Amino acid sequence: MMSSQTERLEIRPVTTPEEKEMFLDVPELVYAKDPNWVSPIRSEIANKFAPTNPFFSYGKLQQFIAISQSGDGREGIPKLKSSSKNGSAVGRIVAAVNERLIEKEGKKIGLFGFFECIKDFAIAKSLLNAACEWLREQGMTVIRGPIDLSTHNNCLFLVDGFDTPPMVMMPYNPPYYPEFMEEDGWQKAKDAYAYDFPLDKPLSPEFEKGYRIACKSGITFRPIRTKGDGFTQDCISLYHLFNRAFSNNWSSTPRTEEEFLEEAKSLQTLVDPDVFPIAEDKGEMIGFWMGLPDYNIPLKHVNGKLNWLGIIKFLWYRRQINQGRVIAICSLPEYRRKMVPLALIHLGMQGGIKKGKPYQRAELSWVWEDNMPSRKLIEASGGKIYKTYRVYEKDIAVDS
Repeated sequence: MMSSQTERLEIRPVTTPEEKEMFLDVPELVYAKDPNWVSPIRSEIANKFAPTNPFFSYGKLQQFIAISQSGDGREGIPKLKSSSKNGSAVGRIVAAVNERLIEKEGKKIGLFGFFECIKDFAIAKSLLNAACEWLREQGMTVIRGPIDLSTHNNCLFLVDGFDTPPMVMMPYNPPYYPEFMEEDGWQKAKDAYAYDFPLDKPLSPEFEKGYRIACKSGITFRPIRTKGDGFTQDCISLYHLFNRAFSNNWSSTPRTEEEFLEEAKSLQTLVDPDVFPIAEDKGEMIGFWMGLPDYNIPLKHVNGKLNWLGIIKFLWYRRQINQGRVIAICSLPEYRRKMVPLALIHLGMQGGIKKGKPYQRAELSWVWEDNMPSRKLIEASGGKIYKTYRVYEKDIAVDS
């Protein structure tokens, strides 16, 4: 797999404005011929490395790019606009230390993320080695990824299910990434699944029955509020419920309220209340079904830029949305006997198929492979695994 193109390869820390632009340009090269790829919003990726990112209050990172002096032009891929006399960026990676994760797991875990690379194992290996070396210098003994600073951001490599585009806020990568990881000696840390939900088949009557039981138990249900103070209040309640319900999730650490609200506000105008029911007990939020329309369908047409033209394209193509993603189904443990999870699934699915809704299918993603309580509930409601994702690990401890 090694190419002679790599003979003039340099792995360079990102420091200059030109290098920052080259870093952001790499996906354009990698996915130039991939019909399933959806470009992330360029400014959102850039903001991850801005000093204002709250991550820097509890972590540190280093960006790297792989610079080829041989230029682009492989397999007909055009030369990037950020290419210069100093070479072309043909790969990238970020090494990060998340002190919250280290404190939670009690070991020196470093992370790699934002990985993109053309189909050349020598380049991929050089990038991964640079991340390992930098993390070793920070005192880390294990490296885990891909995780873009935390699992609340983009994470996971797709390892099975490359035949369809990713849904909104889900990862995507070429099939050769997992091959590179195995060839470089990385081990599987954990798999996660995406479930496909066809909406043309009715749920088992047990779910509507669960809804009636929950109502008789005093649980009330309503859509999320999407405007003004009501939206802010619901988001604050969601933040606290997330931290209570998902505090033990693997490789995950709580976000600050500031981080959570910032992301929530970016999604405010995208929420469909009919597929975002909330469960309450005496006015306190105790569960929710978090669904979003698949905005990757219009985002595919904006090429990562929400300038005035991108916004016009987004508004035009959002009319083509015919599917949605269920990001989470949450209920506090003490309310599971009151059938709150079943009730939320019933309401979420009913909201998706009500008259006038465009949804033909849904995806529930992602679910860790060892989260059997959630998997059994999802599979009982008709979900079928159709994509598999993976996080990798490698020991980078210095031999004594």
